[in-house]
Amino acid sequence: MSDRAALFAFGAGWRLIRRMPERLAYLICSVVAQVAWLRQGTGVRQLEDNFSRVFPQASPFALKSLSRKGMHSYLRYWCDVFRMADWSSERILATCRAEGDEPVRQAVSEGRGVVMALAHQGNWDHAGAWAVRELAKVTTVAEHLTPEELFRKFVAFRERLGLEVFPLATGVEIFGILSRRLHEGGLVPLLVDRDLGANGVPVRFFGEQARMAAGPAALAAATGAALFPVTIYYERLPPGVTARWGVVVRFHPEVVPAPGRPRSQQVEVMTQQCADALAAGIRAHPQDWHMLQRVFLDDLVPETPAGTPDSGRAS
Repeated sequence: MSDRAALFAFGAGWRLIRRMPERLAYLICSVVAQVAWLRQGTGVRQLEDNFSRVFPQASPFALKSLSRKGMHSYLRYWCDVFRMADWSSERILATCRAEGDEPVRQAVSEGRGVVMALAHQGNWDHAGAWAVRELAKVTTVAEHLTPEELFRKFVAFRERLGLEVFPLATGVEIFGILSRRLHEGGLVPLLVDRDLGANGVPVRFFGEQARMAAGPAALAAATGAALFPVTIYYERLPPGVTARWGVVVRFHPEVVPAPGRPRSQQVEVMTQQCADALAAGIRAHPQDWHMLQRVFLDDLVPETPAGTPDSGRAS
């Protein structure tokens, strides 16, 4: 999608979907999800391929069914995004449920910062808005999108939810900012399940090679903050609640640095532990893993029929 098309599409979503009656808005997004799934475009095919790694024994029919559910979950997330800025705090809290949050609350009560390692799962913006109101100040980073106007819209949206957002950047500066927030007892949630850059940590993810962002483990090891892998999924709400769907934020057990090891080894081991926890959470609720891009290293350098790496394929 071109910059101009992206700006138009997201702008239309915030203008139109935001102002529609709720049932109509979610119905339209459900129709869009169904049409996208039927078209079997690149993103849908990649989603099915990623699901085939989660469930290697699944039949083609089961993978198709799962990708259909996945697209409906994905468009539900976008409908939420277009409408969430107008949600009251009462609605944000009433439609979010936490599991395993007692150790996190304990860390916050002790003034200890908390790093959260997240996957692209469920609605992480909703989870962040809930955490601001229930736990502590939330600071995160956002990938710098183009055009600039679109990036500013996303930052403004998340700031309206109560999150502090900085552009994702390399180098010491952003690491220092996040470290200060952790020393102040804040929360730092970071998406980790797709990092194809040179700084990504090699991990085994669903039994295959992948790379995950080193940031959460590096921050925890450097600052002494608590590190919790977090998975998020949708759940149907009972009648009488203001919405049909809510999210569940599941905090997995804390990942603790291994004593006596160099910092680099600690980061590697902790990142692998995060990968294991996220894999378990995704396997439990796979339809809410919104990963329509390549994750696994085998997808990035495919083999030609002659067995020679095809370096010309885009990644």
